[in-house]
Amino acid sequence: MLLEAVWISFAFILGFFAKSLRLPNLVGYLIAGFVIAFVSQGTSLPSNNYEILNHISHLGIILLLFTIGLKLNFKSLASKEVFGVGMAHFLITVGLLTPVFYYGFSLSLKVAMLISIALSFSSTVLSAKTLESKKELKAFHGRMALGILIIQDILALLTISVSTAQVPSLWALGIFLLPLLRPVLFKILDHVGRDELFVLFGVLLAISIGGFGFESVGLSAELGALIMGFLISGHARAGELSKSLWSLKEFFLIGFFLKIGIAGLPTLNDLYIALGFMIILPIKSWLFFNLLLLFKLRARSSFLAALSLTAFSEFGLIVSDKLLPEWTTALALTVAMSFIISSPLNSAAHSLYEKICNYLIPQERKTLHPDEQPIYLKDSQVLVMGLGRAGTAAYEELEKHCVVTGMDSDPEKVKLHQQQGRNVFYADAEDHNFWGKLYLEDIKAVILAMDEMPAQLNSIEKLRQRDFKGKIVTNCLYKDDYQTLIDAGADIVHLTMVESGVSLAREII
Repeated sequence: MLLEAVWISFAFILGFFAKSLRLPNLVGYLIAGFVIAFVSQGTSLPSNNYEILNHISHLGIILLLFTIGLKLNFKSLASKEVFGVGMAHFLITVGLLTPVFYYGFSLSLKVAMLISIALSFSSTVLSAKTLESKKELKAFHGRMALGILIIQDILALLTISVSTAQVPSLWALGIFLLPLLRPVLFKILDHVGRDELFVLFGVLLAISIGGFGFESVGLSAELGALIMGFLISGHARAGELSKSLWSLKEFFLIGFFLKIGIAGLPTLNDLYIALGFMIILPIKSWLFFNLLLLFKLRARSSFLAALSLTAFSEFGLIVSDKLLPEWTTALALTVAMSFIISSPLNSAAHSLYEKICNYLIPQERKTLHPDEQPIYLKDSQVLVMGLGRAGTAAYEELEKHCVVTGMDSDPEKVKLHQQQGRNVFYADAEDHNFWGKLYLEDIKAVILAMDEMPAQLNSIEKLRQRDFKGKIVTNCLYKDDYQTLIDAGADIVHLTMVESGVSLAREII
């Protein structure tokens, strides 16, 4: 138990330290691995007996691929902007970097190409966490970024499969029969409930059927996990399953980052290599931005998506760990450095865009993506911004009494409301251009039903800047936020849980 106690202790301490510096926890775990490797040199701790950690690391990668599979949507992946940008960025990056490493550093063609491939990927874990923390996974730029990340993850798996040249058995042809299992798996998901059996079923699909099953017929366990996730991605509970497995997956992935650090202390040469690789980082982001513009996205969406795709990927470490172990330490340093730079930039993404939007907007193409065409209000008296449960309930009550319009940054949610006959349009409240094109002459009141406090404050500020004289109504969970919203200019702020308690009491009275 000594090794496990050391791993967990160092991972927590340095993970917490990284968090206190507003850095991704993963940076702390990588550093923890390096510290453990250093400490092991002068103590009685064994330095090479890490079979358990290797096993935990493998399970983490399998669960990661399974949860990615749960998000797979062929319709979105096949869209020209997602597939086009993902493939174009990969081919351009590999095409430019391979000759540089081959001729400039006298590496073999295979090694030069594999390093280029590893550096072409963006971090799925960091991007997904950043977008989720800002409630932007389903925003237009969030969906673009996630789709491109999935394209990259599939390319990483193909790279590993082709490079290892593993010959599958004839039984591997059985994977083409897996779609026949889909109705059975859907039926089980319908009746498995929401307790530990639900999580266990996800683990069964990822590790037992996907991982072990595919390995048994000579295929990649990672590929099996991805396919099993995709197989049930169309089920209504796929998103719920992904959320249920999130913490478990994150815990096992700690093992992967610890293993990378423990594998070897970075040398001065590794540091020089990592610093050299960091020169690629701004070029990587610039290329994403321009490719997204090329596919008719607006400057704002292109900037936000490109920024979330800037960091180098943990999948690059998976590729190097399997195919280029001698380069893993240098690449681990590179990934850690990119996280340190990318994380604060993504936290301030919207304010950064506000500062440089006048330079970026002129670079837009004349014709915009269909999801980003401006939509104007008609004769509405009330605007409901944010169509979650609270916003939808407010809209349904208001439409009985006046003309109301709803707005949300999730295009799929907007489409669903439109199919139900509601007057709803797509827009993002944190979009600088949106406020400049919004006509408020007939609007008497605005309900801000967004989840995020920064979005609420930004909307209040923009409305008051437009000299909006109508009422601004919003809600919040905490008393501390109540006064902040009032001071910002909101007329009425409902404390959600307090109002709920009062309503319950009124029912009794």
